[in-house]
Amino acid sequence: MSLVPGRAWRTAAVLLPAGAAAAHIGPAATWLPGVRLLFFPGLAGSGPRRHIALTFDDGPDPVSTPHFLDTLDGLGVRATFFVVGEHAVRHPELVRETVRRGHELGVHGWTHDRPWRPAFARDAAGIARTVSAVHDLTGRRPRWYRPPYGILTASRWRAARRAGLRTVLWSAWGRDWTADATPASVRARIAADLRGGGTVLLHDSDHHAAPGCWRATLAALPAVVQDCREAGLTVGPLRDHAPAGTGPRGRYPRRPAP
Repeated sequence: MSLVPGRAWRTAAVLLPAGAAAAHIGPAATWLPGVRLLFFPGLAGSGPRRHIALTFDDGPDPVSTPHFLDTLDGLGVRATFFVVGEHAVRHPELVRETVRRGHELGVHGWTHDRPWRPAFARDAAGIARTVSAVHDLTGRRPRWYRPPYGILTASRWRAARRAGLRTVLWSAWGRDWTADATPASVRARIAADLRGGGTVLLHDSDHHAAPGCWRATLAALPAVVQDCREAGLTVGPLRDHAPAGTGPRGRYPRRPAP
């Protein structure tokens, strides 16, 4: 005879998957700026108060990324580019050129997918594959991970830890992936949240955004850097920023079960 009544079994069958799903997607709450900045400053990329970390997602893109590299050269600024693995292996020379010009590479996943279902094996394989690709192409091992869409899940965080990467989101962004983005709107959005010690998120590609939106970002970039400098802030890559609490055992919204 069963020790648990049939109704209890049915209830458990519903609650257990629901609990697993909640544990998986719960960390995505860090996407909310208020949650991230208040409770998990490491994930927000908080660093030295006189420095701004400048980061770009979604490349490399042979159409747009070279323009960003040229503009950053002209500004005397280096940045961190979070690359999508499948794009990196398609454009190896652009990856090497980005590093040759003094920029840093981070991992943005092998593909740019949304993680609604737990898939640790898939996440671990994709992140590790991207780490290997960057290392093989440049001879340098990346240190940073930023999940696609900024959606951090338990499996993605565990996968990044397993790969020895530090997860970093952002504290200011330009909403530059939208069709209605303009140089003025990108600059204004960043300026609204610009604080010393912050990490700025922009995009050097429209692979996963509105076609041509990168042009607004590119046009806004000199003004964004100027705003930082006029505020007495230096601008550089995450390696010069070292956000606190983002190491493999740094603070995290919820530690998943092993």
